[in-house]
Amino acid sequence: MRVALLQLSVTEDKSRNIAAACEKIREAARQGAEIAVLPEIFCCPYTKRFFLQCAEPEGGEAQQALSAAAREAGIYVVGGSVPERKGERLYNTGYVYGRDGAQLARHRKIHLFDIDVEGGQRYRESDTFAPGDSITTFPTEWGTMGLCICFDLRFEELARCMCLRGAKVLFVPAAFNMTTGPAHWELLFRQRAVDNQCFTVGVSTARDEAARYVAYGNSLAVDPWGTVLCRAGAEEAVLYADLDLARIDSVRRQLPILSARRTDLYEVRER
Repeated sequence: MRVALLQLSVTEDKSRNIAAACEKIREAARQGAEIAVLPEIFCCPYTKRFFLQCAEPEGGEAQQALSAAAREAGIYVVGGSVPERKGERLYNTGYVYGRDGAQLARHRKIHLFDIDVEGGQRYRESDTFAPGDSITTFPTEWGTMGLCICFDLRFEELARCMCLRGAKVLFVPAAFNMTTGPAHWELLFRQRAVDNQCFTVGVSTARDEAARYVAYGNSLAVDPWGTVLCRAGAEEAVLYADLDLARIDSVRRQLPILSARRTDLYEVRER
């Protein structure tokens, strides 16, 4: 299964960003990719002003364009995320489209990025977005896949739930910053892959040092043994990862982590 990781530059022009993403999807298909993955909030800068300005309802501009691009290119599209407006609420929402352009999944980011790191980044995503409340997996011709967004990956229970639902690959549109990225980006993707003995794929926007929110970049794919298969730098890039899904069963036979779990003991009890 060939996956294209589309690490895109983002401008203040929503329509331009969408058009660029669709062109990269078509390019990925020409290079033999079967799934193209976009970054978190690929259609506008990662700031509250643009979230509000570029928000769209279900079936909005970005979603229609990605659906059409998937259908035209004949590949699956994990459409990063967009600011989704639902009534008075705003969600950070990712959509997945099949080869025919049909929507296969919608994931509203569950864990909102509210941090205050000493000497580093301070950010409150909950000042803008409401949290989602669903674990997201979706079907493909290769089996079940999982989807979460950025900060969601830090929560081990969520990754394990996707894995127990049968997810072979965890797709993670993301935008780690220059405080958390160097410290935890690769570590988290490798650890979730090793914990759940599956593939992990993280796709970020490219780094723009002049932006108010500076993304780390470094999109990557990791195999079930924790091996980094490919990794971008800071700049705009398209990477290709050929995922041998038979590797999952091989690793699980060698290290029986999932089958050896003691679920009879995994609860907090009062002494």
